[in-house]
Amino acid sequence: MFDHVEKLKEFIRYPSISADSRQAAGMAGARDFVAGLLQSLGFAVEIVKTDLHPIILARRGGKPEWPHVIIYGHYDVQPADPLNLWQTSPFEPTIRDGRIYGRGAADNKGPLLVHITAVGRLLEQNPGLPLRITFLIEGEEETGSPSFPAFLKQYAAELRQADFVYLSDTGIPREDQMVVTTGLRGLTLFELHVTGSKGDLHSGLHGGVLRNPLQALAEVCATLHTPDGRVNVPGFYDDVLEVHPWERDELAKLGGDPQTYANFLGIDAFHTPPGYTPFEAVRFLPTLEFNGMGGGYQGEGTKTVIPSKAFAKISCRLVPNQDPVKIRRLVIDAIKARRPSGVTFDFVDQHQADPYVVVPPGRSNTPVKQPPVLARAFRATEAAVIEVWGKPPLYLREGGSVPIIADIKRVLGLDSLLLGLFLPEDNLHAPNESFKLSVMDKGIATSMRILAALAGGK
Repeated sequence: MFDHVEKLKEFIRYPSISADSRQAAGMAGARDFVAGLLQSLGFAVEIVKTDLHPIILARRGGKPEWPHVIIYGHYDVQPADPLNLWQTSPFEPTIRDGRIYGRGAADNKGPLLVHITAVGRLLEQNPGLPLRITFLIEGEEETGSPSFPAFLKQYAAELRQADFVYLSDTGIPREDQMVVTTGLRGLTLFELHVTGSKGDLHSGLHGGVLRNPLQALAEVCATLHTPDGRVNVPGFYDDVLEVHPWERDELAKLGGDPQTYANFLGIDAFHTPPGYTPFEAVRFLPTLEFNGMGGGYQGEGTKTVIPSKAFAKISCRLVPNQDPVKIRRLVIDAIKARRPSGVTFDFVDQHQADPYVVVPPGRSNTPVKQPPVLARAFRATEAAVIEVWGKPPLYLREGGSVPIIADIKRVLGLDSLLLGLFLPEDNLHAPNESFKLSVMDKGIATSMRILAALAGGK
């Protein structure tokens, strides 16, 4: 059996940045690495071509009566910029203080290798393991999975035969507390482009006679929130559902000190809507955020111009029952209605994702009917977590988004079991990303027990 840490090092060395066309070799290398690893475990591997980056579909068949689990992951990573903030090269993995550092270590190469390693060890112990397994590993997750819906439709007849989807692309609050993620926020993104004059202008010769696009942008963006932190868009909250009491109870078990959280973020005050703690707001409420703004001179020193153009990148995280298309329309309509004179507005749509929620067995006062194998998987997960981690998991929503989870539910009708593995200090999407090796080891042990219990019919 392979050394999982050495394999993770090898995996990280491929700069598989799906958003960067210059990294085609890194994408191909990461894809072939995963495909080869699965082939070495006896899987029949198909590389499914897409318009962008191929999807790896690896199958281990078996008898029809065996449970069938789809294990999802992605081999692409975020860009490593800004490179000057990394302590070591982002694509030359380094181990320090029990952590492996490198882009993709925690998102999602380390967690994906947790499940590949678990499967490999189980099959080494029991080559006839009565469990059908399909690995579904894409290369476009970090760019919104644009090829994934068409892939799902193409392979729907086959994939619908599975019982559930199993993955680790979510987090845990501490290395001693496992979380089974029960909800993910949806997402809608777009860009706002503001145009004023036909070209940049000398601010001394022409200042004071026209509206500056940067000023117009700032004025409009400032109207999109109220002073108390709520999103100031008519209808934005209309479809938000009340949080279930059991979800608040689970969150209360997590505890958490607001001051410790503020210190971790490096802020001196929270800015949450009235009536919500920061821990509730990040899981239960939708948001509107400015992810980037620009225009005019960005270089060193000064250049006294009135720019002709300015832009903002805007995203909304959405909670269950909110429709990304509807929310995008509401926000854009509000921006159009507030456009000042003297400038024009244009909008560029980006990707979107529906929110997702699943209710574990026995957690709700309202009975929830679930497929038997999925219910068994939840029970097996609780037992495995207690055995490996020493305490039960918490069942919590997470503030992030995994776009394909809602797509899988919509197209295939399958729910997902999301086993959290990355920590807040793992620095996802930021410089010095890392993955705690002790969490990786416990994740492998947990995954092995879950899959073995499924195979054993427990």
